[in-house]
Amino acid sequence: MADELRFELLGPVRAWRGDDEVALGSPQQRSLLAFLLLQDGTPVTAGQAVAALWDGEPPPAAVGMVRSYVSRLRRALGPGAVGSVAGGYAVRAGRTDLTEFRRLLAAARSVWRSGDGDAAAAATALRSALALWQGTPLAGVPADFAAFERVRLAELRLTALEDLAAADIGAGRSAEAAADLAELAAEEPLRERPRELLMLALYRSGRQADALAVFADVQRRLADELGLYPGPDLREMQRRILAADPALDLPDAVPAEPRPSPPAFAGPVARPCQLPPDLPDFVGRREELAAAAAALTPSAGTVPVVGVEGLARIGKTAFAVHLGRTLPHFTEGHLFVDLATSADPLTELLRGIGVPAGELPGSAGERATLWRTLSADRRLLIVLDDARDGAQVRSLLPGAGGAAVLVTARQRLYGLAATRWLTLGVLPGDDARTLLERLVGAERLRREPDAARTLLGRAGGLPQVVQTLGERIASRPDWTLAVALERLHRPEPGSPVRPPECSAIEDPYDAMLVGLAPEQVRAFLLLSVPELPEVTPAMAAQVLGLPLDAAAALVESLVDLHLLTATGPGAYAYVAPLRTFARHRARESYGAPGRDDVRTLLRAVP
Repeated sequence: MADELRFELLGPVRAWRGDDEVALGSPQQRSLLAFLLLQDGTPVTAGQAVAALWDGEPPPAAVGMVRSYVSRLRRALGPGAVGSVAGGYAVRAGRTDLTEFRRLLAAARSVWRSGDGDAAAAATALRSALALWQGTPLAGVPADFAAFERVRLAELRLTALEDLAAADIGAGRSAEAAADLAELAAEEPLRERPRELLMLALYRSGRQADALAVFADVQRRLADELGLYPGPDLREMQRRILAADPALDLPDAVPAEPRPSPPAFAGPVARPCQLPPDLPDFVGRREELAAAAAALTPSAGTVPVVGVEGLARIGKTAFAVHLGRTLPHFTEGHLFVDLATSADPLTELLRGIGVPAGELPGSAGERATLWRTLSADRRLLIVLDDARDGAQVRSLLPGAGGAAVLVTARQRLYGLAATRWLTLGVLPGDDARTLLERLVGAERLRREPDAARTLLGRAGGLPQVVQTLGERIASRPDWTLAVALERLHRPEPGSPVRPPECSAIEDPYDAMLVGLAPEQVRAFLLLSVPELPEVTPAMAAQVLGLPLDAAAALVESLVDLHLLTATGPGAYAYVAPLRTFARHRARESYGAPGRDDVRTLLRAVP
């Protein structure tokens, strides 16, 4: 249609309506459009857009700026082009050159697979696909997500170039293919498939010695630069050329999907099974499990990434392990790395898929390249536990084509494009009760329903607290729940003994406070003192002696860390065990007079 919108991503980001180019505004506005287009219609929240555009350092008014960009894009692109869907934004009109590129790739593979396999038709479709490229994809988009996407798209283009060469060879144009492959091999000297195809093209052109020289050259390069051996496909091609295998003169078939680069080391590729054991008492999280499972569906061209955030000891690792053991797609294994303790996560991943210690590349960049190569097109689930920032995770992302990544973190990590984030909060009442029943027995809860409700209320739905209290009660079968309520409490200051359940519950929170800014620690402790159901910015400003805007920002930072829960516009609350913990720490840090001062200050709050 003459007025149809079309978008270009395989070069500078541009939009067209018919033959007329649409003015897209500022670079940030153009970047937002590119980010939306890359989601293929999946809605993007304002928070996700902020994270993509500003790489973890957004300006104070970032959400408002995103809304302004969306408004301007709607005016530029026309009604209905950018819709508001499911609490986010999505481009709902037009087509992109990237979508057309993928369609032509699929058409090429389809015609070659059907019937006799039409190599010439496949080559025509592939040339049309490659003609869509107008230079560096997403040119002019400065955000980190664009850098990540450029790497992924460059890999797609390389695969298409390789498939085109294979189609030309299959169509009898071996000499032309050899010239193109020689150029590609010079650009990618350590990539093995162009060398394998070049050997075949030269052999079919009557240049057997030149074909064997290609093998000798790549063998030398791999040994000198990486300390590795050519992969099995290259070695097999050399063997068949040396033997003058008659089958080499027969037409080849194009693979249904991009072929994985074969392992470059001599040893076998392991099937890793590194997930820790599942929890026998895992309960609940049904909606979160379903959402994560849907988002982790393997993709041919991308690497699905799901992030799980939440309070310390809320059950993020247990969730990841339980989910990983239920997913059917990852038939080639599971890898698990504790990023909080690992000295070299990349080496752990490479060793996990079978790379011998003596054959690991020397530099981190070479190890990352080898990791992407060996993990591409493999059905692997990689669990990265306790991540601290987006850069750490980006360096560990696998090659595309079958792998997926599950990340756990204390708070959301920014700079990870197109990551689906899930927040683990408190367990609903029924799930918390089920967990307690499994630990102490349903009959004990039925005998004392009021005490059971009080006990669960103290736990506040935090699974780690329910687990700890349940285990303590289970260790005392002679206690009634009423007795347990009397005995399970924090001891007074100066007590000679600290019960084990207190250590189990509070130690992770103490460790968490160590990593906070002093202003955050002070706010977390002092705002717990007032006997009020909710915290407001006005209350925080009065207690902390700060301007209203600064106090509101400080309270929001505690929400990001899951130390407070947003209960409505400008209203926040503590989960019961966290409030108890904070009050005790406030008394230890500020004493009773300090707490009285807090209550006095609150009388001035409007």
